[in-house]
Amino acid sequence: MKKGLLVLIVTVLAFPLKADEGMWLLPLLKQQKFPEMQALGLKLQDYDIYSPDSSALKDAVVIFGGGCTGEMVSSEGLLLTNHHCGYGQIQMHSTLENDYLTNGFWAMSREQELPNPGLTVTFIDKIEDVTDFVKKELAKEDDPNNMNFLSPKYLNGLAKTRAGDAYLQNNPGLSVEIKPFYGGNVYYMFTKKTYSDVRLVGAPPSSIGKFGADTDNWMWPRHTGDFSVFRVYADANGNPSEYSEQNVPLRPKRWLNISLKGVQENDFAMMMGFPGRTNKYYTSWEVAERRDIDNTVRINIRELRQQVMLEEMLNDPAVRIQYSSKYAGSTNAYKNSIGSNWAINKHNLEQVKKVEQDKLIEWGRKNCQPDYEEALLSLEQLIHERKDLRFRSWMLDEAISRGIEFTRVPTDIQTLCDALRAKDKAEQQQQLRLLEMAYKRFKDKNYSAEVDKKIAKVMLEEYRRLLPPASQPAYFSVIDKRFKGDVGRFVDDLFAKSVFGDERNMQKFMSSPSAKALENDPMILFAVAVQKEKAALTQDLANFEDGYAIAHKTYVEGLLKMYGDKANFPDANFTLRLTYGQVKGYTPHDAVYYRCQTTLDGVMEKEDPDNWEFVVPDQLKKFYAEKNFGRYAMPTGQMPVAFSATTHTTGGNSGSPVLNANGELIGINFDRNWEGVGGDIQYLPDYQRSIIVDIRYVLFIIDKYAGAGYLLNEMNIKE
Repeated sequence: MKKGLLVLIVTVLAFPLKADEGMWLLPLLKQQKFPEMQALGLKLQDYDIYSPDSSALKDAVVIFGGGCTGEMVSSEGLLLTNHHCGYGQIQMHSTLENDYLTNGFWAMSREQELPNPGLTVTFIDKIEDVTDFVKKELAKEDDPNNMNFLSPKYLNGLAKTRAGDAYLQNNPGLSVEIKPFYGGNVYYMFTKKTYSDVRLVGAPPSSIGKFGADTDNWMWPRHTGDFSVFRVYADANGNPSEYSEQNVPLRPKRWLNISLKGVQENDFAMMMGFPGRTNKYYTSWEVAERRDIDNTVRINIRELRQQVMLEEMLNDPAVRIQYSSKYAGSTNAYKNSIGSNWAINKHNLEQVKKVEQDKLIEWGRKNCQPDYEEALLSLEQLIHERKDLRFRSWMLDEAISRGIEFTRVPTDIQTLCDALRAKDKAEQQQQLRLLEMAYKRFKDKNYSAEVDKKIAKVMLEEYRRLLPPASQPAYFSVIDKRFKGDVGRFVDDLFAKSVFGDERNMQKFMSSPSAKALENDPMILFAVAVQKEKAALTQDLANFEDGYAIAHKTYVEGLLKMYGDKANFPDANFTLRLTYGQVKGYTPHDAVYYRCQTTLDGVMEKEDPDNWEFVVPDQLKKFYAEKNFGRYAMPTGQMPVAFSATTHTTGGNSGSPVLNANGELIGINFDRNWEGVGGDIQYLPDYQRSIIVDIRYVLFIIDKYAGAGYLLNEMNIKE
């Protein structure tokens, strides 16, 4: 039974893996899953998808920004991703005069494409198994219990050493990182190339790209044209470069062919992307912790905050533009938590994990390997002991740090105060300029003091209701001592007296700055108290991390050894993965069946001109009435909008290309169904569905609705 860790990459967990389950590492695809993919209908060879020595489909898939996926669709740097992935950029370019969120945006020439400072697109050049190298280096460490086996700083230092300074310096935009897998039992190194000149080419109006908005989020059937179009630029040599008018469209190693043939029930489908995080190796205690603390706190707090935001957004168009992205981001995680708890309870995932743990304990006893039972005992104790701290941390994060924006006022004031007291005029002026700049970053165009004030009152009321005074930041005692527990008066006083309360207060301070005013500023004192509480909680929770990581690594090692000889995938960690399955509908409830394809008929059925989430543009209604769909229509004459598939996805897969059996682009992944969110813990084959915008709808909107058909001329479209 002592086969060592060679079997780590070819193992299986508690239940026999279904063909649709898994987020597979590309270098292991051939030995792990390729025969099953071909049996489902794949017509490619493994090297067509991934090849370490030549270009393959993998080279057309990119990291878009910091948390989405995108795909290259032309030899001229054209890129597709989701509307919600490009939402921040669309919002940034929107004003009341040019409201691209509402009206959409289409560049009709290269000169009209809009630059996006800070936005990047990253290609994965190479993926290497470096397990032996990393373990050899770890063996040199004096402390056998050190945490370097999971440390990004340590591992990325090894990556740079392995790649060599000269190699990195001679290749602009190139970087390397080593990531741990299976709890730190296996390691891969990723060589990446990042481009920073990425321009907005087109986006449909939110009435198409965000149709159904928050009501339909995480839901199927879906009728959303969730896509946007960007272009990647490089210097004349094809190397990454900051924005410059002299830059030219990038010619990528690979771009995708696009199919207009559409999909049918049970068709093979696969996607590549960068899933962010899953928890396949949770213990039963962590499942309960996720349900009873993490999800429950997030659901409660975000619901309260979103009610205030939505009311203000509906009352004021300017606030709608300011807070639309914040609101969308908040509701996304909110609905995820609701779906996660539903799945945990309905499928009894706590018991599922307990059965697996008991099986491992029994296996360990039979094989004289007590380490795994000891690891589980340690995990149970650690998770129980951190319960109160975790609840306090989640409450502080959701209700205060995330919930109240003025917690982000600048607090680094000591140098300015020292300069004011020393009457050092030159230093004073420099520090005052820095303070004013920090104030402007805090009070940016997407901030409303009135909205923040209303939210703060609701957040503080709920926070103080659920936590005793001893578990709150020290400064919060002022609410009782000076304001008799009246949170509303306390918040009003903060805004009235703080330098950061409004522009008049800031200008008054700048005209007569004083150290005492800053040191007694109520918003600064509030923010500092929150920072101190957060730091204390982080440190207290960190005391559990080392023991947890070591025990968890041992637990996962035991599972991998116990199941022995079948393929298994590691948890998602925002590295490039492939998932595959079939185009399928599903039955969410008794006597209910959802088909796998939606059409424009459903958009018209959902239309509600009095509800901003379901407004349909007049032009789209005109196309529908005339059945003017061109070559993008289905054989039935209907206009396809979206479809669902059994592929295993999570956050980070937004924007992932969905490919048919020939490796042609048939859709763009943009969501999951509510009933399948629990798949982050345990794949749910009868419920879990990826929600995908049909590429025919994407092309229809670009071509006929937007009149930007010139973009299609640079794509390889297969009829």
